Amino acid sequence: MTMYPTNKPASRDFLGYAGHPANPKWPSGARLAVSFVLNFEEGAEYSIRDGDDRNEAVYEVTDRRDGPDPCIDSHFEYGTRAAWWRIMDLFDRYDFPITVSACGKAVERLPTLARDAVKRGHELSAHGWRWESHAGMDEATEREVIAKTVEAIRTATGQRPVGWHTRSASSPNTRRLLVEEGGFLYDSDAYNDDIPYDLTVDGKRHIVLPYAFDTNDMHYFHTQRFSGNDFADYVNNAADWLHGEGGKMLSVGLHLRMIGRPGRMGALAKILDHIAAKDNVWVARRADIARHWRDVHSEPVL
Repeated sequence: MTMYPTNKPASRDFLGYAGHPANPKWPSGARLAVSFVLNFEEGAEYSIRDGDDRNEAVYEVTDRRDGPDPCIDSHFEYGTRAAWWRIMDLFDRYDFPITVSACGKAVERLPTLARDAVKRGHELSAHGWRWESHAGMDEATEREVIAKTVEAIRTATGQRPVGWHTRSASSPNTRRLLVEEGGFLYDSDAYNDDIPYDLTVDGKRHIVLPYAFDTNDMHYFHTQRFSGNDFADYVNNAADWLHGEGGKMLSVGLHLRMIGRPGRMGALAKILDHIAAKDNVWVARRADIARHWRDVHSEPVL
C-alpha cells in the first residue's frame, strides 16, 4: 500500500495566481468557459451480484444490505436504461458539447453508450477502471488500472482519452503515472481554482482543469431532498458570478442516475436555458479547453 509520508509536510500551493490569474483568452472573446461533465459510472460500481466483496454505498436508499442488493443495482441500471438517452437528447437540443467522464469497466460493459457519446460529438475522458478512489492503491496496480481504462475506451470508440479524473482522492502517484503513460493532456484531480493551471511533472508540462463538487448534482444524494430549483439556482448563480469576473471556467458535474430522473431534468433544462441566453459564453469539452489553454500559453503558467 502506498501511503503519503508523515515525517514531512506535503508540497501544497495555497497561493495560486495570487489574485492575478492568467488570461485564458477564451475563443471569440468569451468571458466564461462552461464545462458540463456527465459521469458514466454505471456498471463499474461495486456489486456483490457482480462478484465483488461489497456493494457501492452511495445512493439514495439508506437501507443498505451486506449481501446481494437488487435495489441499489437497479438504481444504477436506471442511469443507462433510461437517463442516458434523456440527458443526451436534451444536450442535443442545445447543441452543447460535453465531456463524458467514463469508467473503463462501464465502457467495456456498455460500449454502445460510449460510441453514442462520440457520435453526438462529445468527449470521452477517463474516470478510472472502477468507480473507486485511488487513495492507498499501490503503484503497479494503479499503472495497470490506467492502462486498462485507456484501452477500454480506445477499443469501444477508436479514440483514446486525453483527460482523467479520479473518483474522490487520487494517490501520490496518479499524476506522475498519467504523464508516464504519455497520452494524457490534462487531469481534473483538483478542486482548488476556477481556472486551469500548469504543472511540471517528471520534466513534462501537464495541464490541470480543476473540477467542482458544489456545482454538482451529487447534492441530490447528500441531502436526499435537494430540489431542482435549488440546484438550478445555485449553478446559475455561479455562472453569473464567474461571468461577471471574466476569464474563468465553470464545471458542472452530472451523473446519469442522479440528474436523469424526471423530477430533476427540469433543473438541467433551466441551467442550459440560462447558459444559452448569456452572451460571451463558451460551452466546451474539457479536452478543447485544455488544448486551447496549451495553445494560448505556449509556456507553462503558474
